Amino acid sequence: MNTDQFVNRHNGPSDKDVQDMLKAIDASSLDALIDQTIPAAIRLKSPLNLPEGLSEHAYLQHLRGIAAKNKLYKSYIGLGYYDTILPPVIQRNVLENPGWYTAYTPYQAEIAQGRLEALLNFQTMIVDLTGMEIANASLLDEATAAAEAMTMMHGLRSRDAAGKNSFFVSHECFPQTIELLKTRAKPLGIELVIGDFKTVTLNDKLYGALLQYPAANGVVHDYSEFVGRAKEHGMTIAVAADILSLVLLTPPGEWGADIVLGSTQRFGVPMGYGGPHAAFFACRDAYKRSMPGRIIGVSVDADGNPALRMALQTREQHIRREKATSNICTAQALLAIMASMYAVYHGPQGLRGIARRVHLSAVALANELKKLGYQIAHDTFFDTLKLTHTDNVKIHALAEAAEINFRYSGEGLGIALDQTTSINDLNAILAVFAQAAGKATPRLSESQVTASAMHLTVRKSAILNHAVFNSYHSETLMMRYIKRLENKDLSLTHSMIALGSCTMKLNAASELLALTWPEFASLHPFVPVEQATGYQELIAGLDAALCEITGFAQMSFQPNSGASGEYAGLLVIQAYHRSRGEGQRNVALIPSSAHGTNPASAAMCGLSIVVVKCDQNGNIDVADLREKAELHKNDLSCLMVTYPSTHGVYEESIIEITSIIHANGGQVYMDGANMNAQVGLTSPGNIGADVCHLNLHKTFAIPHGGGGPGVGPIGVAEHLTPFLPSHPLVKTGGEQGIHAVSAAPFGSALILMISYGYIKMMGGAGLTQATRMAILNANYIKESLKNHYSTLYQGTNGRCAHEMILQCIDFKREAGIEVADIAKRLMDFGFHAPTTSFPVVDTLMVEPTESESKDELDRFCEAMIAIRGEIDEIIAGRADKKNNVIKHAPHTAKAVVSSNWDRPYSREQAAYPLPWVRENKFWPSVAKIDNVYGDKNLVCACPPIESYL
Repeated sequence: MNTDQFVNRHNGPSDKDVQDMLKAIDASSLDALIDQTIPAAIRLKSPLNLPEGLSEHAYLQHLRGIAAKNKLYKSYIGLGYYDTILPPVIQRNVLENPGWYTAYTPYQAEIAQGRLEALLNFQTMIVDLTGMEIANASLLDEATAAAEAMTMMHGLRSRDAAGKNSFFVSHECFPQTIELLKTRAKPLGIELVIGDFKTVTLNDKLYGALLQYPAANGVVHDYSEFVGRAKEHGMTIAVAADILSLVLLTPPGEWGADIVLGSTQRFGVPMGYGGPHAAFFACRDAYKRSMPGRIIGVSVDADGNPALRMALQTREQHIRREKATSNICTAQALLAIMASMYAVYHGPQGLRGIARRVHLSAVALANELKKLGYQIAHDTFFDTLKLTHTDNVKIHALAEAAEINFRYSGEGLGIALDQTTSINDLNAILAVFAQAAGKATPRLSESQVTASAMHLTVRKSAILNHAVFNSYHSETLMMRYIKRLENKDLSLTHSMIALGSCTMKLNAASELLALTWPEFASLHPFVPVEQATGYQELIAGLDAALCEITGFAQMSFQPNSGASGEYAGLLVIQAYHRSRGEGQRNVALIPSSAHGTNPASAAMCGLSIVVVKCDQNGNIDVADLREKAELHKNDLSCLMVTYPSTHGVYEESIIEITSIIHANGGQVYMDGANMNAQVGLTSPGNIGADVCHLNLHKTFAIPHGGGGPGVGPIGVAEHLTPFLPSHPLVKTGGEQGIHAVSAAPFGSALILMISYGYIKMMGGAGLTQATRMAILNANYIKESLKNHYSTLYQGTNGRCAHEMILQCIDFKREAGIEVADIAKRLMDFGFHAPTTSFPVVDTLMVEPTESESKDELDRFCEAMIAIRGEIDEIIAGRADKKNNVIKHAPHTAKAVVSSNWDRPYSREQAAYPLPWVRENKFWPSVAKIDNVYGDKNLVCACPPIESYL
């Protein structure tokens, strides 16, 4: 084995492991296994045309060359993106720590208490700063959060308000936000009224409004009079607010807002050429059951101790499907955690100091610019100045020579300051304007800045009056707090996470190493494209590689989650139909087995959903599909299909399925959740798909980060390329491109380098080998467990794809053991549960990925077999149906060492059910959590300091 080859670092099984596993599953070779698994008709005819993989060292040298092509000018562009200072204690202990970035979404709350606490801190921070009553645990970005607010308020209309179908948007909102609102409004038939809040005529057709605070041009408006008038017309009010300004400004919740949203990017999260950044979303308590995204709530565990878990409708798109009001599946958990830690580390006094410094810098700059003869448009501002009647051509040339970016428009010029703006930066700005005015350059001093008079009224209400924000301000204390939370969470640093459909594979350090390089981290997304040559090269290289892998013509990297990719792909299909004069095509065929975001996304696009049956083997019922496709041939838009199927099988009829859709005028949308079973062996384009989203946070190695970030780019066939998403500020997408689907032109651009690195280091042959190993590992588990758990679906030759569904309904009937009970018991063995009850209730969907070794697979199988033995004890009557080791799981250290042990099984069986568990015991920090109690007694924020006194 050549250890210099990255593929041998990425794939878990050794050469000997492979031979032993092949023998165990009765396959003569890896090639034979693949032939038995994947239908010959869909196999690629030639290997991937990608270069040989680079070593980790060679790749990092290559990336240094790309990074050097980005120009790091000082950017004062603003519009929701600002340079910030990431505290090293957070950078090293959270962002660069696999204990935080490799964890999964906290659906198994007992082994996720650390990140749940960090997210509860985030919610508390947002509630305090916005003046609202409840907040969620983050959304994708500010613009999409605004779109979620628009649709949420639309859904809140009373039944007798069907005529209220117009939504007012202040023209002073960020341009990328207005663009997103246009995207979301059109399919739902919402009419946007974009204008000046001071002069707009309100009427009874308006159901809501969106305001920017401070406005995009920097002015801090008093919106109270407008809000009063709007409320008289029965309107609800959403406010897009700057998080740092809220430290000083009167919060929107105190002057009538119903929803407050924005970005937490400037709380220690690098700009990264557009993302990822955690959006925030807060609202009045009355709207909590309509709020999109995840909410962290406080409950109790089986021992009566406080415990955290996700509350209310946290996966509502899976339950409500086509009736869902949102398709959100990925949040920005890791970035929300970073932002919350920023607030914990600085505390209320530190945040006030940062906000005050930014504001006073803007005041001092404004004063000096006035002395130079420049006109400042507004007297009340936080950090952004608007200059009018400027000679932008002259200033632009001088600023560029000084390596400075301002925001230029027909109305003048904008300067947005931030936490990193130093006294030298202020003097460099003044030098540009003095030279443009032909005057001597003034020199600001630190004392002048601090002595400046504030140009706004400071809020009277307290912020962050909670113990957690007032306790950890030294690095020692902060380091220990972060570590204490990390120790409560199970991640890939502990054991495999065999989640079907979620592909929790290795996130290699070499792929992530450059995330904090300034050349990538500190670039504003709206800089002139010639300053981002390195990023453009990287994005183009990733585009070309993914096109080769998928068989498509072009990619769009704008969607910043898988669900966002679904939405974008469907909009592209609809734009294509309209271009052909077939705008009536609005029927989406969706198999009954589909992921819940599929019908939710289709509903958000205004499509009519027709469900296609699955047969007894879990495959699409081709006869039913054909009947429905022909019935709707005049209005058929598309089929949404996952391949391999959500049931973990390569359906033999897929070519026939896609042909039926095309024959009836439709397009084929492929959900790319299972691309880890396609790469190098087949492809969406080869199968007949027209568009497909790729979960880069699954197949292409971007970490899940405890519930985000995610990236969901779409690839399209040649005929759909003209319709790829555009952007109002940076040229991208097709000539007839749909409106933008995320705030930044290239979505979460910073983390694209992870997938770029994965592909560069694996190479074409390595990527193909990874797919083969994923299939081998899955079939090895299937064979190892076959005498203990039956596999619900399998292919013609008895093989599964890269995942399998284990049937558990008999345990429920015979022993009273639910799949959720098995999930909790696995925690005692040190494992995260496979996917529970999806896509079939009373099942476990297992996906080992290619990154796990045979030893780890064996440990997982031993744990599953041991639990099956415990179930058999109950069936045989040797263990009680209610008082047994599975029903009491998970077992905490506190419970096991208690002097009041009264359970009918030993402490050793509870804590160390197999000998190897002792070697690396992971203790759940709480016992089984009471979900019902948490929903009935909803608490979604930290208690104030007073409660501790």
